Amino acid sequence: MQNPSTPEAPPPKPNGVAIESYHIAREPYYLPTGDEIDVFKSAVRLKLPVMLKGPTGCGKTRFLEHMAWKLSRPLVTIACHEDLTAADLVGRYLLKGEETPWQDGPLSLAVKHGAIMYLDEVVEARKDTTVVIHPLTDDRRVLPQEKRGLLLEAHPDFLLVISYNPGYQSVMKDLKHSTRQRFVAIEFDYPKPEDEKSIIMTESGVNADTAGRLVNLGEMVRNLRQHGLEEGVSTRLLVYAGKLMVDGLSATAACNAAVIRCMSDDAEMQEAIAEIVSGIF
Repeated sequence: MQNPSTPEAPPPKPNGVAIESYHIAREPYYLPTGDEIDVFKSAVRLKLPVMLKGPTGCGKTRFLEHMAWKLSRPLVTIACHEDLTAADLVGRYLLKGEETPWQDGPLSLAVKHGAIMYLDEVVEARKDTTVVIHPLTDDRRVLPQEKRGLLLEAHPDFLLVISYNPGYQSVMKDLKHSTRQRFVAIEFDYPKPEDEKSIIMTESGVNADTAGRLVNLGEMVRNLRQHGLEEGVSTRLLVYAGKLMVDGLSATAACNAAVIRCMSDDAEMQEAIAEIVSGIF
């Protein structure tokens, strides 16, 4: 394998898509809840990989989109799953006619072009796949393209970010310590009531009274985690409920579609959430 070196100049349209298309066109709305922006900016300056931890729908992805826009960096996102292979990330040779050209995967593109590479819900990927990111998370900052016998040196602006939900995992899908200890972590949770109210109003367009009721709904449903509910209702779902109301659905119908049916398939749990909705609206 060759020594690390600055990669060859990439084609103007890698994989048929210009890297400019990965830029965030408009500023995504994001309301800071702590020191996450300062920590992220410091990690960017120091070229430290970042891990975003927190429950589903609490703003991890929106935060990263906001930071990518703020830093004017391309953002390449991969939703991890159990069939994701190292070749899916790094690249592969493809048969085209009588030729077998190499096609870079999204991770190689991000490494070459100095993009933010976001592996969403990284624990869903196979462990032998996530190992491929390890050389990018230390002082080497290189990506092996083993099939080509190359080591790609990461662009100075390249940043690796992973996310996972520590409250929704099993022994088989926990994040390995050998991976976990390569990142600085930013922890997210559901926003404080006043912050969540502001987010719901801004994102859905409901008035302050309705947003306040949705926040109360969120808090009460999250308390059901102590009674068998696997995970609390996300801010995202509360925003969806608000949008449905703005579009003309009744509060009951909106919450039924965006909260009750989404949170559980268990009839008793659905009934318990429905009673909360009835009491609030």
